Amino acid sequence: FLTGVGAQLELGILNLAMSTATEAGFTPVITPTLVRPEIMAGTGFLGAHADEIYRLERDDLYLVGTSEVALAGYHADEIVDLSDGPLRYAGWSACYRREAGSHGKDTRGIIRVHQFHKVEMFCYCREEDAAEEHERLLGWEERMLAAMELPYRVIDVAAGDLGSSAARKFDCEAWLPSQSRWMEVTSTSNCTTFQARRLNIRERTDNRTRSVATLNGTLGTTRWLVAVLENHQLPDGSVSVPEALRPYVGGREILEPGPGR
Repeated sequence: FLTGVGAQLELGILNLAMSTATEAGFTPVITPTLVRPEIMAGTGFLGAHADEIYRLERDDLYLVGTSEVALAGYHADEIVDLSDGPLRYAGWSACYRREAGSHGKDTRGIIRVHQFHKVEMFCYCREEDAAEEHERLLGWEERMLAAMELPYRVIDVAAGDLGSSAARKFDCEAWLPSQSRWMEVTSTSNCTTFQARRLNIRERTDNRTRSVATLNGTLGTTRWLVAVLENHQLPDGSVSVPEALRPYVGGREILEPGPGR
């Protein structure tokens, strides 16, 4: 449970993320958290990490671990119009992950939890524009991290550590003072045409159709609470609210510990 200022802080982070996305031209979407097997498979999530996904056997549906899955399926079996540039969506959803194989790592606290919330950017664009779009997604993520006044670094993920769907991925890691280590808080992936080919998402060019590229990136999630609380904690245990976040937490400048506060 997140109560009082804890709940307010999570909602504030997510609302700031959604505001950042809409200002950048993304269409806000509240996405479904139950998806059909063909959508989950088409996005590449039923491969090496299938054990991390909750499956409802009676209904043959899956609980998503990210709104990327639902947003990828939004235009399945369609020909989309990219003549005016990329289609950009910002999905807000609850997310569910079994965290199988974590072997007790980070299972205490809220770094790894089975249910969390997330605002996810998702883009459809032309394949030749995907690399530039990927850089833009990273830029929006860095803008959010700067607004939250968090120390962070960007990792260009090695090819051997990529999943089946991503051709390239950047991770943003925030510093955790209590553990003296970096923790991943966002990532953005360029999936090129991998997902679109499997989900039959195309564009029309020169009287023919071809697969589009899909990209995704996180703008805010529950895990950010750890980095915000640790990096902005004051000596008396209260927490200074980053200036950009204050309008989204009722104007509060300081979060004070204690029941109902």
